[in-house]
Amino acid sequence: MALSSKLWQQHLDLAHESLAHPFVQGIGDGTLPKATFAYYVGQDAFFLEAFARAYSIAAAKAPTWQSFNVFHDLAAGVLAELNLHQGYAQTWQVDLSQVTPGTATRQYTDFLLATAWSQPIGVTAVAMSPCMRLYAYLGQQLAQIGIPEHGYKDWIATYSSDEFEPLAAQLEAIVDDYAEDSELTRSTYRYAMVCERDFFQAAWQHQ
Repeated sequence: MALSSKLWQQHLDLAHESLAHPFVQGIGDGTLPKATFAYYVGQDAFFLEAFARAYSIAAAKAPTWQSFNVFHDLAAGVLAELNLHQGYAQTWQVDLSQVTPGTATRQYTDFLLATAWSQPIGVTAVAMSPCMRLYAYLGQQLAQIGIPEHGYKDWIATYSSDEFEPLAAQLEAIVDDYAEDSELTRSTYRYAMVCERDFFQAAWQHQ
């Protein structure tokens, strides 16, 4: 089994926790309070900016032209996500330039950027891949009976799409090519999964 698949399987408990979280379920059935989603949009935009920077740092460290290009392609995917958030921000009247990151957001972004600066690209990919794989998983699970017709349909459509899945797979290929199956790898992956769950919890508590 590929290392990326092994890591995902070992941490399905946290993936299931995120899927079952009332924030995610509220997106799925359209009942999530708009103010809660608006807060999340601001926090996620801040996070995605850090995510794009981490990709750029990893690209600068990439040992091959192919891996360099993969990281830049992934960064372009993040910029597309940020454009989606700009649309959300207009709809929910969120000023993304005035967002103050919450504690959970800071913990996650500080972890990602510290990893990107201090570790080789394999470990950086391990830190970043849980976000990509988890969002693909959540989108696909919520879209199992089709894309719903409510205010959060674009979120579900984006992360369940045929365009998002390959981005997750691209990053996992970097994990498989450059990361080792070690205690550092496992602890890094798990911490990122915990950060994802806590990110949803922080948005839920904000209401």
